[in-house]
Amino acid sequence: MAPKVPLDWEMLEQVFGGRKDILQSIKTEADSPDRVLLFNNIATYVYNKIQTSQDEPATKRRRVDIATISQPNGRSVTSASNGAVGSRNDASGGGGDAASEDVLLEIKDVSLSAPQRKKYDLCFTNNFLYARVSGTSAPVQGIVYPWKDIEHAFYLPVPEKAQVQHNYVLFPRLSYLPAGKQQASDQASDTGPALEPLVFTIPATAPKPGSILGPKASAAAPYSDSYTTLFNWALSTSLKSAGNTTGIISSDPKVFHSALRQPFRPSEKAVHVKGFRGSKDGWLFFLPTGILWGFKKPLLFLPLERIVAISFTGVLQRTFNIVIEYEGYSAGTEEIEFSMIDQEDYGAIDANYVRRHGLADRSMAEQRKAKRELAENAKGTKTEDGEEGGEGHQTVGGDEDPRMNGLTELEKAQFMEEQRLQDEEDEDEEDYDPGSDGESEGSGSSSGDDDDDEDGEGGEDDDDEGQAEDGDEEMAG
Repeated sequence: MAPKVPLDWEMLEQVFGGRKDILQSIKTEADSPDRVLLFNNIATYVYNKIQTSQDEPATKRRRVDIATISQPNGRSVTSASNGAVGSRNDASGGGGDAASEDVLLEIKDVSLSAPQRKKYDLCFTNNFLYARVSGTSAPVQGIVYPWKDIEHAFYLPVPEKAQVQHNYVLFPRLSYLPAGKQQASDQASDTGPALEPLVFTIPATAPKPGSILGPKASAAAPYSDSYTTLFNWALSTSLKSAGNTTGIISSDPKVFHSALRQPFRPSEKAVHVKGFRGSKDGWLFFLPTGILWGFKKPLLFLPLERIVAISFTGVLQRTFNIVIEYEGYSAGTEEIEFSMIDQEDYGAIDANYVRRHGLADRSMAEQRKAKRELAENAKGTKTEDGEEGGEGHQTVGGDEDPRMNGLTELEKAQFMEEQRLQDEEDEDEEDYDPGSDGESEGSGSSSGDDDDDEDGEGGEDDDDEGQAEDGDEEMAG
């Protein structure tokens, strides 16, 4: 029997006009109303993405690729990818397996900020969480998440908002470390492209009537007095049902809070600090299980068990930098730096987080000193080659200096950096006359052009004084 709903050939030809093989495959496979609807949804979605991309500035355009996916049963279906995100399931339109499952719970009009910034309906099935455009049935490509792949989940306040809002952040595997993208691309041939983290925002209000649908809507009713209780219940039960033991981690002021007052909600303790990664600003969250950087792309999470050391560098009058050494997905360690962090937050980060969690503080490590961003270590040794730490040499600023008593690690680093610069100036002055041994100023050989100039100026002064003395004698005579 021919399908009641015809294929939208006008739209299909606009999207796949250059690929006659794809059009022929669609014609062959469109043997049921469901598949016809699926192909039409794919074509409409890709067409809209292309139009949106053409309307956006070049820096914000997202590449749309059309590819043919070969499924285990030998059939070929089309898939759209935005070039940056994908789905691990062999799906048509961003989630064939997900689309074939019954939607158990649907929460409408949820604001997503990653991987796309748009309002979508979130759908919960037995094995997937996915987004779809309101009024459609196809999952959005790149926003289809198998429950079994979710490795970390967080519930965090949105900074610098007058109204209380929270973000849910879900990290699939291979998505939370900086090296994860390359690692994921290496496995793309086996499991499909790696997913980006999912971030969606909820207000501190109750869901609107009619916004919770599906067979589990009645079970969700006792938890629907706020979006927070609703999503905590829905995410936790879905993960558990899929055999995933990942829990939702929340920020805790008892674990960490900033010393700075929030500009919009000053009565609340800020559980984040502002900083930069390169030229991008964002916030660092020091959480019970690790350190999260959000909420602009790329989001990162560094679990405590992967952190090797935390170092403080780039010490300035009001800010400092944090360098985190961590174990990547592959062998060896990597480093990542966050800059322009307010010095008022140093105490909370160092004492309340680094020390509390037993993280190694390598502010005086050799690699930090090689960058000349910190002073030499407490004993004053600079390098193994003995540039400043030779026998009989004692550098002011080490543990033996009483001026160090009572200073924090950051204040000690600043003090030692100032002392190092002063020592360099003293050495330059000593190098002025390396052959002298206690002679009066001005004697000895010159060590450079600058010294020649200074000696010349001194000579002119001596001549003037001599002429003045001769004149006095003549007048006296």
